[in-house]
Amino acid sequence: MPLECPPEKDFPPRDNSVGAAYLAESRQTLHSAHRKIVHCLNQLSDDDVQWRPFEEANSIQNIILHLCGNIRQWIMHGAGGAEDVRDRPREFSDHQPLDKQELSVRLSQTLQEADDVLARFDPARLTEPRTVQGFDSNLLSVIYETVSHFVGHTHQIVYISRLRLGNRYRFQWVPEGIDSAQLGDTTD
Repeated sequence: MPLECPPEKDFPPRDNSVGAAYLAESRQTLHSAHRKIVHCLNQLSDDDVQWRPFEEANSIQNIILHLCGNIRQWIMHGAGGAEDVRDRPREFSDHQPLDKQELSVRLSQTLQEADDVLARFDPARLTEPRTVQGFDSNLLSVIYETVSHFVGHTHQIVYISRLRLGNRYRFQWVPEGIDSAQLGDTTD
């Protein structure tokens, strides 16, 4: 994921190998995407987090629950060897409202556990075969798919946030030379 704002945390590779660089970049990308989700949550109300355009659509809450389940299954279980405890259908069917603070804590805790797995992961294992959620792959692919999946849903959360907030949405980072009018800000 391109860095769209200066990183607040550095994830240096443990050595000069491609595998170590890949793991460091995976950790950095998850961290950056997490920051973007938190940035959105900080602008939204609890009602916004529950909002869905129609009954069958996912709310931000469901997307966050889904991200937590996916990270647990693919990183903690697939790459880290933890028991697979995922209940994927519940991630989407659970309409019991959770406040945005609770969702933020759950996501932060899940990502910290995933980062712990990736921080101690031996790059020499990246080509090991692994089956996760019925898909036969290797650990490099397991991590790659998880990170790209997380980033994709991050952009859904940004989009829903922009739908809910309209011109009140504040970008996490703005390129130098872009004025507020170009961003749709009419408050100046």
